[in-house]
Amino acid sequence: MVIETLGHELGIVKEELMKMGCLLEEQIHKAIKSLVDKNMELAREVIVRDDIIDKMELDIEKKCLQLIALKQPMAKDLRFIGTALRIIVDMERMADHAEEISEIAIRLHDQTYIKPLIDIPHMAQIAQDMVKTSLQAFIDADVYLAMSLVDMERQSDALYEQIYRELLTYMMQDTQNIPQATDLLLVAGHLERIADHATNLAEMVVYNIEGKRVDINVIARNKDQL
Repeated sequence: MVIETLGHELGIVKEELMKMGCLLEEQIHKAIKSLVDKNMELAREVIVRDDIIDKMELDIEKKCLQLIALKQPMAKDLRFIGTALRIIVDMERMADHAEEISEIAIRLHDQTYIKPLIDIPHMAQIAQDMVKTSLQAFIDADVYLAMSLVDMERQSDALYEQIYRELLTYMMQDTQNIPQATDLLLVAGHLERIADHATNLAEMVVYNIEGKRVDINVIARNKDQL
């Protein structure tokens, strides 16, 4: 019987994390595409595939706990596993937000949009980039890459504020716009939460490597005030 080394097992965990991250990016992309294109089939696909991400979270969690029990990792290996356990929780929650967006897409399917959807897809792309970058920073143990999320978070926040102000204007112009504008604002809110979870991942990378806590959201806000 071949006994796998801890290094090999950790490599498998990294691969599974990347697979989960890639699927998460797809979920975000498809959720927004279903909204923009009014594609109910795509929206339903996102909802169904959320179960896959849930299972991936459980599988990675099980693998990490087995490594702690059987391999007794020390120092940086233990920190890596501990961080991985926290990251999969954030990724699962991000997937839930993508599912919520798909449900809104289904709800709005028969409606004519009160405005072209331009800023929301842009915000979604930033969210996808933040997920990809933060996870890669974790895999590569790259603090510089993790901190690059500061500027991405600023862009995401700025877009949310712009979407909020614009939709509020539509609500004030015509009360009949309120239900749809509220749903679109909820979509932007879900994307903002995805971005916040991605910053959580980046903050964990910095803590895992340097042992210090940073708050990327606070840094981004302070940078805007300069």
